[in-house]
Amino acid sequence: MTIYEVLLRPLVTEKGVLKKDNERTLCFEVAAGANKTQVKAAVEKLFKVKVQEVRTATFEGKLRRRGRFAGYRSDWKKAYVKLKAGEKVPEFAEI
Repeated sequence: MTIYEVLLRPLVTEKGVLKKDNERTLCFEVAAGANKTQVKAAVEKLFKVKVQEVRTATFEGKLRRRGRFAGYRSDWKKAYVKLKAGEKVPEFAEI
């Protein structure tokens, strides 16, 4: 997988922005098959920073209905990437 296939998009949410400001932690939606070492390498190469740790969480798709038609959203994976002390936090999450 290339770094652009591993990191799908940054998650800019209220919780994610607070974690970025207070804990130097970035949130990304990542590929479901990506592991922690691939996420770490992708963030280090793309943003030119050093990563301290990576935590991942997998979410199951929710049931959604439109009248009599029902379906499931896709399963997805989130990664919390904590940067080492002294690293500059990228400013992609401006609100």
